[in-house]
Amino acid sequence: MSLREDRISHPDGSPGLYSVVDKPTAACVIPYEDGGFHLIEQYRYPLRRRSWEFVQGTWPEDGPPGEELARAELAEETGLRASSLTPLGRVAIAPGLTSQECDVFLATGLTRGPVDREHTEQGMEQRWVSRPEFEKLIRDGVVFDNTTLAAFTLFLLSPFLLSPSAERS
Repeated sequence: MSLREDRISHPDGSPGLYSVVDKPTAACVIPYEDGGFHLIEQYRYPLRRRSWEFVQGTWPEDGPPGEELARAELAEETGLRASSLTPLGRVAIAPGLTSQECDVFLATGLTRGPVDREHTEQGMEQRWVSRPEFEKLIRDGVVFDNTTLAAFTLFLLSPFLLSPSAERS
């Protein structure tokens, strides 16, 4: 991660300064089974509160983005492995602040394995919620993470939901 300040010219020609946080591409994984989602909850220091979210992260060091990162984050944070990982799209995490984008994947055909969380993920919790419960958590402001909300929108718009076997996955 790096922080830079760019000297810019506004549309009217006046000078300005823009601060940008550069971070590598992240992955967000929607673990879906039995008509619901596996969520993780963790403490988010900048907000000074806990947050329920879909699995997400970047490599601690340089690593390949995409499916390999998504599979690693899913296993690390939840212990789940996916037989199918479907790309749903890419979102800009906070385009007014950072260059970081996030690839969103739908994980189905889930099996359990060991959790292997990073030291910084101490206190992370996990739970499965039905889709109606998840939507209630959004309405109640319990799920407020922007990447999770954007990923859910991609899920709702995905061809996956049109599949006759979607609710059985």
